[in-house]
Amino acid sequence: MDEEKIKIKEIVEEVLTKIGIFGDVSIFETADNTQFQIRTQEAGLLIGEGGENLIALNHLVKRLAEAKLGKIPAPFSVDVNDYQKQKAEEIKDLARLSAQRVRYFKKEIQLRPMSSYERRIVHAILTEYPDIITQSVGDEPNRKVVIKPFNES
Repeated sequence: MDEEKIKIKEIVEEVLTKIGIFGDVSIFETADNTQFQIRTQEAGLLIGEGGENLIALNHLVKRLAEAKLGKIPAPFSVDVNDYQKQKAEEIKDLARLSAQRVRYFKKEIQLRPMSSYERRIVHAILTEYPDIITQSVGDEPNRKVVIKPFNES
């Protein structure tokens, strides 16, 4: 395992210790990045409502890693008890179901407001559908994905 990943794992463990949460940290390689998976009984505190605390934890760990390594590290994310993985699967399912509805009814569908990470998942998964186009509309924090039939003007 490379030195950068070991240092980032140590940073995650140090943050957990400082906030008084016991958890095991493991490292997984995904197609997109490296993931530091935290397993804990206190997941609710780390995840927060709607994943807000987890977003903040990711931001904090990335800034600490930049400072400790003296450079921007390779892409990575921190997840707690597979929360992001499950959330991503739910978003993929919603995107596919919505695309099927757009195909059937030949009308655009506007999804609920999503984070940039969630919108990226929708755009990426729907590239599999050549007869569907996606577009992000609106302003943060109410930015949404619109799914349309490709032949629409």
